[in-house]
Amino acid sequence: MASLPVARHLLRAKDLADRRYFERLTVEDLARAAGLSRSHFSQEFRRAFGEPPHVYLLTRRLERAAALLRATDRSVAEICMRVGLQSVGSFTTSFTRQYGRPPTAYRAEFPPAANYALIPPCVLRAYGRPQHRTFREDGGTPPK
Repeated sequence: MASLPVARHLLRAKDLADRRYFERLTVEDLARAAGLSRSHFSQEFRRAFGEPPHVYLLTRRLERAAALLRATDRSVAEICMRVGLQSVGSFTTSFTRQYGRPPTAYRAEFPPAANYALIPPCVLRAYGRPQHRTFREDGGTPPK
């Protein structure tokens, strides 16, 4: 049985980081998913993707946090916890380094989430239904 190339194992770890960024993932968890030791994994990950695994994971979390800041009215602390980070101070520092402004200033640049037109799901379902109420939509006469 031929062994898989290391890059294939690294993709498994990268997919894990993309899929479960909101959990308490560590570099050890990613290395375990790749089937490599922590140090070998970190070295190979950096070589393959151009950044260390912890930076990649933090970037995914910050991207999701930015999306939540734009689209919700949740507090910065709640968003911090929701994306898998534990310290609001560290989150604010990392976010500021990545986006050039703190989370509250970033949020202020976008319209408040309350301004978005929220359509209740029942209305969406009612207008998304077919116009004809029978299964005989081909123009035939309905049964009497």
